[in-house]
Amino acid sequence: MTDTAWIDAALTSARPQAVGALLRYFRNLDAAEEAYQNACLRALKSWPQNGPPRDAASWLIMVGRNAGIDDVRRTRKNEALPEDEAISDLGDAEEEIAERLDGSHYRDDILRLLFICCHPDLPATQQIALALRIVSGLTVKQIARAFLVSEAAMEQRITRAKARVAEAKVPFETPGAIERSERLVSVAAMIYLIFNEGYSASGDTAEIRSPLCEEAIRLSRLLLRLFQSEPEIMGLTALLLLQHARADARFDKEGAVILLEDQDRSLWKKELIAEGLALIDKAMRHRRSGPYQIQAAISALHARAEKPEETDWTQIDLLYGALEIMQPSPVVTLNRSVAVSKVRGPQAALDMIEPLASKLSNYFHYFGVRGAYLMQLGRNEEARVTFDRAIALANTSAEAAHIRMHLDRLMRDSKAKPAKVAK
Repeated sequence: MTDTAWIDAALTSARPQAVGALLRYFRNLDAAEEAYQNACLRALKSWPQNGPPRDAASWLIMVGRNAGIDDVRRTRKNEALPEDEAISDLGDAEEEIAERLDGSHYRDDILRLLFICCHPDLPATQQIALALRIVSGLTVKQIARAFLVSEAAMEQRITRAKARVAEAKVPFETPGAIERSERLVSVAAMIYLIFNEGYSASGDTAEIRSPLCEEAIRLSRLLLRLFQSEPEIMGLTALLLLQHARADARFDKEGAVILLEDQDRSLWKKELIAEGLALIDKAMRHRRSGPYQIQAAISALHARAEKPEETDWTQIDLLYGALEIMQPSPVVTLNRSVAVSKVRGPQAALDMIEPLASKLSNYFHYFGVRGAYLMQLGRNEEARVTFDRAIALANTSAEAAHIRMHLDRLMRDSKAKPAKVAK
């Protein structure tokens, strides 16, 4: 087998389980991560020839644990290792580990990993960045894009976070109920960013990155089981479900982006939508609104519209207005402008986003949206320049292709116009 795409997908999906279990074994974050990386290297050598193991996470845990023990033996030749029972309750059989992954050990391992990365000794930005790096295995470049900062700045942030975890001598145990509640906000934010990384994948990588979305949903459901009366976790889970329900309709066969209003809604996953709608309705009854609930309510309005023209854009505008107050952000305002364009027209939407130019000067979607408004207003030359800037900032080939489609349309329109006759 020469195609390694399936290996990348398997390693990405198995990472939280494997690193969490290795952390329980070694009780050291760097050791657990290094053991996992060694296991991945061996997987890249073994799996193409031998095929995928019965359970990728179990295989990685076993190989990573053995590799970690070998490293300890090499560096501490003259010091006897403690008994296995003193540092781990993992068995030696892959089958036993596989059985545990879906039970309490799986949940404890994941939560332990999440809570250590989101330890209160770390600033919120470092908590989320470290968790994205350790739990989901995102690259520094990917995380930096999610935060809209430079790679160098994000590299420093992650390095400082690791150093502070080591200095704090964080206990590698699952926190109690009170401490878990205090860390809930940071953990929810990290899960949300993991989902967004998978959701923002281009058409040619969407299938490979889809496990990120599925893992985020799995982790969010796990949190919901632990915090069953927390409306924001209901809202987070509903938001992820409603967004992921549209996955099969977001790209065409060539991998090009399909806008929400142009998607084939029969491809939306009805079971995910039903689960998401039930959750957001339940969350709203608590009357303690939060950012995730508002975003889920917006997604619910799209999901409930059987046709694009039935979308309640006025209500979506109001919800984005509430989100701007609760969680002000230029990206939130940019998203709200789409609803404003539907309700009050493209000029009102353009006026809304013009003040964001400096803050979003390197943000692809700003120039894509601005170009669309200019094109709707017939300001084609300005739209062309704006779309060129969007292409330069595109993160994926699908994004660039979508903008080129608008440019082709502008070119056709300009050729179709009759030449002016001098009087």
